[in-house]
Amino acid sequence: MSPVIEEHARARLITDGPLTRPVPVDLRYDPADERRTVHIGLPDGTDWAFGRDLLERGLRTPIERGAVRVWPCGRTQLIVELHSTDGVEVFQFEIRTLMRFLARTRAQTPAAAADADREPRPPSRTTRTPRSEPPSRTPRSDRSAGQEGAPSRPAAEDARPALG
Repeated sequence: MSPVIEEHARARLITDGPLTRPVPVDLRYDPADERRTVHIGLPDGTDWAFGRDLLERGLRTPIERGAVRVWPCGRTQLIVELHSTDGVEVFQFEIRTLMRFLARTRAQTPAAAADADREPRPPSRTTRTPRSEPPSRTPRSDRSAGQEGAPSRPAAEDARPALG
């Protein structure tokens, strides 16, 4: 059994205001998960899970799947936009950080010809215990993050490329 790959990283939270702020995030990948799922854990205890291919494709071209949008921003940045009923969160990552993480995930995952035929996992959002409290031993349930009722953020809308 391969070990779970975890990497602590920094992203910049993009807001409507003129300033962005750095936030710590946890990137996680379990090679035993046949669905090839990447998790992005946020400081507030929210965990976003979606197919690794979404990040890989987003490094090259804008892509959207469900409540997650990913696109390159220049040559060194990647934008990840997460929609939920609570609103929209937009994060800017250093591409080299994500490329290093994705390279580690590929090194731990055996190549499979069936990957091309695999149905991509729909994005999901869960809330976990905040970092300041000890982790809970109770199983967590995934709840899908829908776009209905999510307020739009004008600054993010201006920066987002047209997906089509």
